[in-house]
Amino acid sequence: MLELQGDTPFVEKVTMFVDVVLPLAISKTYTYRVPQLLRENIAVGKRVIVQFGRSKLYAAIIFAISDKAPERYEAKYIIDVLDDDPIITASQMHLWEWVRDYYMCHLGEVMQAALPTVFKLASETKIMATADFPVEERAALTDKEFLILDALDIAGELKVSDVVKLLGQKTVFPLLKRLLNKGAVLVSEELRERYKTKLKAFILLNTLFENNEEKRLLLESLNRAPKQQDAVLAYLQLAKRQTHISRSELLEVSGCGQSALKALIEKGIFLVEERAVSRIFGEEQLTETTFALSTAQQQAYEEIKQQFLSKPIVLLHGVTASGKTQLYIRLIEEVLAAGKTVLYLLPEIALTSQIVERLRLHFGNAVGVYHSRFNDHERVEVWQKVLNGEIKVVLGARSAVFLPFQNLELIVVDEEHEVSFKQFDPAPRYHARDTAIYLAQIHKAKVLLGSATPAIETYYNAKSGKYGLVELMQRYGESILPQIEIASLKDHTKNKQVSSYFTDVLLDEIKNALSKKEQVILFQNRRGYTPMLLCRTCGYTPKCTNCDVSLTFHKSTGKLHCHYCGFKEEVIQVCPACGSTHLENKGFGTERIEEELSVLVPEAKIGRLDLDSTRGKDSFERIITDFDEQRFNVLVGTQMVAKGLDFGKVTVIGIINADTLINYPDFRAFERSFSLLSQVSGRAGRRNKMGKVIIQAYATQHRVLEQVIRHDYHDMFMTEVQERKHYAYPPFYRLIKIAIKHKDQQQGHACAERLGIALKEAFGHRVLGPEIPLISRIRNYYLHTLLLKVERDGTSLPKVKKALQDTLLLFETNKVNKGAFVQIDVDPY
Repeated sequence: MLELQGDTPFVEKVTMFVDVVLPLAISKTYTYRVPQLLRENIAVGKRVIVQFGRSKLYAAIIFAISDKAPERYEAKYIIDVLDDDPIITASQMHLWEWVRDYYMCHLGEVMQAALPTVFKLASETKIMATADFPVEERAALTDKEFLILDALDIAGELKVSDVVKLLGQKTVFPLLKRLLNKGAVLVSEELRERYKTKLKAFILLNTLFENNEEKRLLLESLNRAPKQQDAVLAYLQLAKRQTHISRSELLEVSGCGQSALKALIEKGIFLVEERAVSRIFGEEQLTETTFALSTAQQQAYEEIKQQFLSKPIVLLHGVTASGKTQLYIRLIEEVLAAGKTVLYLLPEIALTSQIVERLRLHFGNAVGVYHSRFNDHERVEVWQKVLNGEIKVVLGARSAVFLPFQNLELIVVDEEHEVSFKQFDPAPRYHARDTAIYLAQIHKAKVLLGSATPAIETYYNAKSGKYGLVELMQRYGESILPQIEIASLKDHTKNKQVSSYFTDVLLDEIKNALSKKEQVILFQNRRGYTPMLLCRTCGYTPKCTNCDVSLTFHKSTGKLHCHYCGFKEEVIQVCPACGSTHLENKGFGTERIEEELSVLVPEAKIGRLDLDSTRGKDSFERIITDFDEQRFNVLVGTQMVAKGLDFGKVTVIGIINADTLINYPDFRAFERSFSLLSQVSGRAGRRNKMGKVIIQAYATQHRVLEQVIRHDYHDMFMTEVQERKHYAYPPFYRLIKIAIKHKDQQQGHACAERLGIALKEAFGHRVLGPEIPLISRIRNYYLHTLLLKVERDGTSLPKVKKALQDTLLLFETNKVNKGAFVQIDVDPY
């Protein structure tokens, strides 16, 4: 609108509004008003500080910008804009929306999963005074502003609610914003940028000593200070082969000590320069790309490239140790040569340590690693480098699909069958493999799925022509598939040929391997020492106070642990039910296997690889390195040992009890048993020595074990597909699991029954349940589940989801169901 003010025309700027994504489980974006001072700073993908609710501040992401005010509520002002440039790209936002729609969750939940913690900045709502705020500026504050600072001088910090009480008014954020703008206060560490560049001190020789004669005179002048002379000599030697010499490196090589180095710096002989360095990358590594593909690999490589011409997704079905990683490397080389980017997904953090070293040998520091074991600063550094295009190969676990990729050309999903790619809690309950496929669709990139035991759904898609299929059924080099033998626990126990948990067959193979300086891997898919304690008198078993599970004894801590909620308690010596002291351990985990084996085979040097032994950031890498360098010769572990590890000296694999895998109550039990047993077996004989696998079991005639012995994936696939089709399971049906949680058992049951009736009215026979799951109570919530089966052919999944959301909305808004929480899990497997 053009108006006149005196003789000066001006244009009244239209008020702008932004729709933002908050890191909360709310169903919609929320609209805020943009102050005139900030309107030039806003852009989609930037973070803004907003107030949501009565007293909470959040860093939200701008989703959309418009000039339309919300109809049902008055828009608050955004407080500040955090970023100079957007941290979220349009492609990322597109992916977020797909994850929201497909997995039936909220955009804020996707944001929580996608962003590093540093970017989320959820407010603790604490106010602190700035230490160096000038006295003269303090005198210019208003009475209320001065009152807040006066209170902070006394208390040190105040909550927002404390400020509300202090001033006797509810609207304190504009006032706090003014204090923030003046630099008088800080609003919680959570509302400040916590990412800082890592600096490292490097030593430079003063340019006064550039030529050889000046260097000779310098060394002569230090004859009476031998430590300082050593430091200069060490510097000159290092400078011949490298351009950057760090302070720590010079101290280590010269052995001169801090005082000598300090003296040289004070004299001006050495200069100190602090430079920004990466938290992730170590020293520069020489690239090495000299390996040659075998005939079978070369053929598979050419087939993959041919398949990519007509199909964007290709499955590489290659037996264990067939050299799939080398094919990935060749494909990555092509992509990098074209200046494009690659995402290499692995199912677990555990696998990255070995694979990253192999990729770094080939691609140097073009490789970035991203997973949850990294600290906040490292994750942000990778994020920024991917956004800026500095990192061309991203190696990561499932959360890496949410990075801000530029020019993405290829996604490799290694071990694509792994259940670890699925996030079960909290929402979004996404599958990284399927999300990666949609990510590739956004970027028009190619996807290569690799596995020795592909998921039934993936192999079905490949056999039906939806995906391309390349098979590599020959091991690389001279290695051959291991010999697999079944040891009957029933027969060996009957004939007294079992020592502790080991049959004589397995013990003999372990001893034989160790005598030849070879290595052994033992697999037991349960961590801890014993799954439960049992009173022999009355049958009492200690249970978790929050969950309906028995507590597991961990000898390393000397306590009983709940593996669902983390509850711990001291080991009981007397039964609290009957007072008996006759308590015994039942079952066994990795800790007990480790202990028993050390008694039976004293010469064994044993390491353990499970969740408990790998909690530290570098603990997995340390265990793997020690095993690879033969500091110990037996590795006892859970399913972590099955996932793509490569050890040249391992010749014997022992599976302590296969029955626990086969008899698990799940429609994928047989598929997963075959996969896990095959993958564990594949760790043996990966060079030129024949490997041997001993599988201990009671059900020795089970078809899965026979298929594993024959290495017959195709037979397993055919039998599983026939059963799945008959009983209406994937790949022929889609599954959506609905879980109802309630703190009251009876009310929870009643709510589940009501929801079951409503769903059956909408979907008929497609609904199963409600049922009480195997673990009926977790974290003090009683659980009931319903299963919705939807035909893949002829049924619109979006329409099904819309009908399901409508039914759930009616359920949740009915007051009789108050206290019930509903969780949706699409593709719950």
